[in-house]
Amino acid sequence: MNNESITTKSISAAVETVLISKTPNGVATVTLNNPHKHNAFDDQVIAQLTSTFLDLQADDEVRLVILAANGKSFSAGGDLGWMKRMAEYSYEENLQDARALAEMLKTLNFLSKPTIARVQGAAYGGAVGLVSCCDIAVGTPRTSFCLSEVKVGLVPATIAPYVVAAIGQRAARRYFTSAEPFDADTAVKLNLLSSVVEEENLDEEVARFSELLLGNGPLAILASKTIINEVANRPVDDQIVGLTCELISRARVSSEGQEGLTAFLEKRKPQWQN
Repeated sequence: MNNESITTKSISAAVETVLISKTPNGVATVTLNNPHKHNAFDDQVIAQLTSTFLDLQADDEVRLVILAANGKSFSAGGDLGWMKRMAEYSYEENLQDARALAEMLKTLNFLSKPTIARVQGAAYGGAVGLVSCCDIAVGTPRTSFCLSEVKVGLVPATIAPYVVAAIGQRAARRYFTSAEPFDADTAVKLNLLSSVVEEENLDEEVARFSELLLGNGPLAILASKTIINEVANRPVDDQIVGLTCELISRARVSSEGQEGLTAFLEKRKPQWQN
């Protein structure tokens, strides 16, 4: 990434498969770092990612999280060695393993900080779930996707809530069952990718979205993410109307809301931009 990093550490002492970098303005980048295996993940990487997301959630200095990967591929999904081990697991062991993956995805999806996926290459299987869990996703013409689970007799189950929310039921019916790859342009049409730029402009596009997000009230962003989950696929009844009215009323009288409105009227930057 082109942000100036002030800290970099490995989550794994043995193999640096997950890296974190942070910038002074509160941008944290989580990087999958196993390019020789196309950043395929296993149970250890899943645990590392869960721990990382929880740490970033609790870090008040972090305002934005970018999910990236080193190498040609964003992620090939499940590691072959991990899949081989799972085939030998009992049902109970598989259930525990699946819950760990589901918990990681849920943690990313409901992160209070805005999230951007930087998808520079192929994202297959579970990696489509990672992209779907991010608020914004940026790719290049070389970016491709495939929900390939059914090819080996498996199901894209734990990622399903997030992928279906991203691309819709109709598209999910097609790509879950056909396992056909689709390109970046198709991903934009399906709302899986927010934009596609040339590879040399990828970091610039991520930085553009980062600047937009950092210019907005952190608590307002959290509330906006929360209300999306509250109103999605629900009828506009009295409960929803009441919820939305309460939310905007609390925002208007909050310290952040008062600062934002005052700054706007005084034609100055709000404090969170300083």
